[in-house]
Amino acid sequence: MGRDTRPISWIKAARKAFEAFPEGAQTEILTALTIAAEGRKADSAKPLKGFGSGVFEVALRYRTDAYRAVYALQIGEDLWVVHTFQKKSGRGVKTPRKELELIGERLKRLKKELQQ
Repeated sequence: MGRDTRPISWIKAARKAFEAFPEGAQTEILTALTIAAEGRKADSAKPLKGFGSGVFEVALRYRTDAYRAVYALQIGEDLWVVHTFQKKSGRGVKTPRKELELIGERLKRLKKELQQ
């Protein structure tokens, strides 16, 4: 049975930040992205509010740190990883505003680029 797996594409800055994550955190996030590319949702992924449908955040606790990867399913044919970051704040699980603003900018730019 062939799976209809989407290609996973990365915004360059998101890939660069991701490559600085510890190897174990990278492996867990890649697993979640692969599950999403196969049309399912990993347990660690949840919809990211405020960006419309199809934008998800993978939230990962790894050792004593928290890592995030944000991906979009509704832009073009690929699954797009638009942002990855290490969450520094110990205050709750909310995604920091500056990260949300960056995600919004990258989504806008990506949609524009893919429409050409």
